[in-house]
Amino acid sequence: NDIYIHTLRKLFNESHGIFMGLQRSEEELAGKSRKAQLVQVSKNYRSVIRACMEDMHQAAVSTRDPALQGQYSTQVSILSAMELIWNLCEILFVEAATAGPLLLRLLDWVRLHVCDVDSMVREVLSSESPSKHKLFWNVVDVFVLQGRMDEARHLLSKEASANPASMNMYKILDDFMKKMPVPSLGNTQTLTELELKWQHWHEECQRYLQDGTFASNPHMESICKILLGDEDAILEKKELMTTWYHFLVTRLLYSHPTVKPMELRFYAQSSMDLFLGGESSPEPLDMILMAAFEFEMHQVIKECSIVLSNWWFVAHLTDLLDHCKLLQSHNLYFGSNMREFLLLEYASGLFSHHSLWQLGVDYFDHCPEYGRVYLELHIERIPLSTEQKALKVLRICEQRQMHEQVRSICKIMAMKALRNNRLGSALSWSIRAKDAAFATLISDRFLKDYCEKGCFSDLDLIDNLGPSMLLSDRLTFLGKYREFHRLYGEKRFAEAARLLLTLMTAHIAPCSFWMTLLTDALPLLEQKEVIFSAEQTYELMRCLEDLTSPNPGSAPLQDDDVETTKVEMLRLALARNLARVIVKEGTVEGS
Repeated sequence: NDIYIHTLRKLFNESHGIFMGLQRSEEELAGKSRKAQLVQVSKNYRSVIRACMEDMHQAAVSTRDPALQGQYSTQVSILSAMELIWNLCEILFVEAATAGPLLLRLLDWVRLHVCDVDSMVREVLSSESPSKHKLFWNVVDVFVLQGRMDEARHLLSKEASANPASMNMYKILDDFMKKMPVPSLGNTQTLTELELKWQHWHEECQRYLQDGTFASNPHMESICKILLGDEDAILEKKELMTTWYHFLVTRLLYSHPTVKPMELRFYAQSSMDLFLGGESSPEPLDMILMAAFEFEMHQVIKECSIVLSNWWFVAHLTDLLDHCKLLQSHNLYFGSNMREFLLLEYASGLFSHHSLWQLGVDYFDHCPEYGRVYLELHIERIPLSTEQKALKVLRICEQRQMHEQVRSICKIMAMKALRNNRLGSALSWSIRAKDAAFATLISDRFLKDYCEKGCFSDLDLIDNLGPSMLLSDRLTFLGKYREFHRLYGEKRFAEAARLLLTLMTAHIAPCSFWMTLLTDALPLLEQKEVIFSAEQTYELMRCLEDLTSPNPGSAPLQDDDVETTKVEMLRLALARNLARVIVKEGTVEGS
């Protein structure tokens, strides 16, 4: 997928930070400070786009592979188009520039994005004698068309000093350029004042043109016509403007500098028609910019969704516009609003990537209607390739009380561990899943292993089961049986004996394990010191009889020599112990 080229990671990671900041930002800020905050967020998004564009451009320049070079250059032009559209939306919708400042913002927008003439400007300015350069007048025109008056005047002064005959003409033109009234960003003058000054200046300029002051110098005459907003004169410079929207802004600068936002649509449409002149039809990008000039926000988003090959742009732009309270009225036909729909699409795309999926989680979190459902569906599809990744996914589910998914992940990991014969890991996963049946299964495997090897694996885990021991009867038995071994190892024989007996009489131990427990009692019965009381000895005898008598419905003991020998040894040991106890207890009572 083209959006996962290495450099674009930066775009996703950094814009995720900006997105999260915006979700947490102060809704309380009112009026100007809130608007300033939102404009800043918009600029931050644009600076990320520009940084990625720089990286891509560097990659394109430094690669030797023509196929890659083509790929990178395509990405650069896509990113450049994104920033062009975003910047225009920022001026018109986020900042909502008003008549006056609006034109200044549009001029900045054009200067930033029309770069095709920059190399020509550099070539002329760095030549030994710029005014002798064949492209000299082209560069002067570029400056005038972009409203860069100071730079145009500086260049013209070079021409004047090199050409004394035109000094008078130059002075008049220079004076006009210097005096031209332009809107200011501060509220230093009202629109009416500006319009009056501009009218006055315009008439004076007109007089000199009609008097034929510049007749002898077609270059200066052409500049004078541009300053007067003469459409034909501006259109003659089509090659220097390269786009219809540059033509639009130049035209407004010299014919209607106090244009109001709502008048833009008429100028935009006629500028596009004049500039393309029926020779070429508008590209998708032209249609998107036109929709913006017409203040058709939803159209902008819809066209961008179709034209751009990923959801990144529309998701983040729509979220920003939604925070500007500009999309309230627009619900999509299936109930979710447009912001959420686009964020869900974008985040779903992130989930198909092996490392970017974690960013997707946060986007789902900020979709109040369907985010949770989407997250549950996508989380279940993440391949749990390593324990570390499983723990990461588990943390995300636990933080969001997604109990169903927590259980499912733990079960999957428990099965994996069991298949790889890692019993300890399997047991801890099944305890996390609170899966009693699986815990029982694994406890049985532990006990079977013990019977075969005579020792426990994963002692640490079994010793520290704590309350989770109660998850299943078999797990309780495993924990308690291990405790018996510990007490025995610590020579706390009386406690060990009590516990052993309880395991059988309270039916904690499965019947199949009773023989093992009784065999474990043998060393205790053989101790020098008498450990089992008479009562306890009778209990043990009863357990042995229960085990050996063919009860209806219970499986009889295996009838082999080893078992028979064991039973005989146990009977003998129990009888001997009883005799010792009676003697001991009788002695105690007799004293």
